[in-house]
Amino acid sequence: MSYKTILVHLDDRPRRAERLQLAFALAARFDAHLVALFALEAARLPSYALAEAGDVVRKIESRHRSEAARAAENEFRQAERRAAAKAEWRMSMDDALAAVRVSARYADLVIAGQPEPEEPLQKVFAGDLLLSAGRPVLFVPYAGRFPDAGKRVLIAWNASREAARAVTDALPLLERAQSVEVVAFDPEGGDHGEIAGADIALYLARHGVKATAARQFAPDVEIGAQILSCAADVSADLIVMGGYGHSRLRELALGGATRSLLEAMTVPVLMAH
Repeated sequence: MSYKTILVHLDDRPRRAERLQLAFALAARFDAHLVALFALEAARLPSYALAEAGDVVRKIESRHRSEAARAAENEFRQAERRAAAKAEWRMSMDDALAAVRVSARYADLVIAGQPEPEEPLQKVFAGDLLLSAGRPVLFVPYAGRFPDAGKRVLIAWNASREAARAVTDALPLLERAQSVEVVAFDPEGGDHGEIAGADIALYLARHGVKATAARQFAPDVEIGAQILSCAADVSADLIVMGGYGHSRLRELALGGATRSLLEAMTVPVLMAH
């Protein structure tokens, strides 16, 4: 099993260079075709502003998009010359979510940025992409350097459909990892089997993945904080977990651990819904 097409979303933020570097590294590792897609979220302006200066606002927005796209393409071309991976550049003037969601249908893995603090549009974009892409999304933190990921992996396991989907979607990375830690956080009930995490570790072993299973029970500590603490303890460079939430009446509601990781991730996180 392998990734054959990887999609990376590029925007007008400086951190796109970090995502691009990681995307090229993963594409080279899997001999995958990399698609770099530039797309920006549509500006959300009050109706009175559009009524009073709609044409001016639209011209400014169009100029900004064009300038940002040129800068992003220059970064892509430079990275492409340095890399050994096959790659292509795409640009969309559609809303970012719509553009990335469509391209994700034809990719095995989507790489996107962690939403930055005080950026509500980015938070909505990340959550909606996770829930609607139909593909695993690898979120890259907005701070730190991540030239590679997937050598030391932490799987946050809770025996849910989403967690199972994430593990399956991460198999190409897990099969090549140096170490894989499966941790069942605050396990309850019988869904985990007799020994929490043992069944999924056995499943992984049949795929040639050597994984250790452990159980962590700290009911007074929020699950997201437990995951991040455990990732630091095992020096993980990638977290794999299910992404939970729903979108109803245009309001996005993410699960507690999903929301916590999107807000405070310290290493790249692969989520699947």
